[in-house]
Amino acid sequence: MQTDLQTLRKLIRQGEGLRLEFKLKTTHPEKIVREIVAFANTEGGLLLIGVSDDKQIYGAKFPDEDEYVIEKAIKEYCSPPIDYTIERIPIAEDSEREVLLFHIAKSSQMPHQIIKGEDKGKVYVRVADRSIQASKEMRTILKETQKNKQFRFNYGEKEQKLMAYLAKNSAITVAQFTNIANISRKTASRTLVLLCLANVLRIQAGEEEDLFLLADSFEVAR
Repeated sequence: MQTDLQTLRKLIRQGEGLRLEFKLKTTHPEKIVREIVAFANTEGGLLLIGVSDDKQIYGAKFPDEDEYVIEKAIKEYCSPPIDYTIERIPIAEDSEREVLLFHIAKSSQMPHQIIKGEDKGKVYVRVADRSIQASKEMRTILKETQKNKQFRFNYGEKEQKLMAYLAKNSAITVAQFTNIANISRKTASRTLVLLCLANVLRIQAGEEEDLFLLADSFEVAR
């Protein structure tokens, strides 16, 4: 179903968020693909070309060129290939300007990464209204989650210390777990990742460091 201008305006009024990003121009396609990769690696989303950060609708002056630029960037910069569709929405009957609306699907081939340019090898995920670089732990979780298999773990001393900490605190980082359990960072990282894959914990990506929280279906007496 084609999105009309009225629906577009309602969408834009929501502002940028987890599944919505505005770009006024396609001047830097190598940066725009970060948003596209992040959407595919998270919950999917909508990329609007021709809309400013302050929610003003200007439309793309040369929509054919802008569409070509973004499609070319997706093909050249992103791997594995990303599933998307495009809509072009005229901003007025007497105007040739259009808003380009890219529908980015949530992927079943995570993690997608940038394979060209200064971001080569980087993986991005969406957090609120920002696209941030994924940590090693997040990349592993994205990759392993796609395998649709059951993960098991041993409940030993370090896991007991972890649960005791989470009984008093809402979240933990790799560094904090390393300290409280007196284990190597590598072991702490691997343990937290495994517990996420086993649905005991969930990961919350951060620009400085990730937080690991109890999964919604798993509770510890506080």
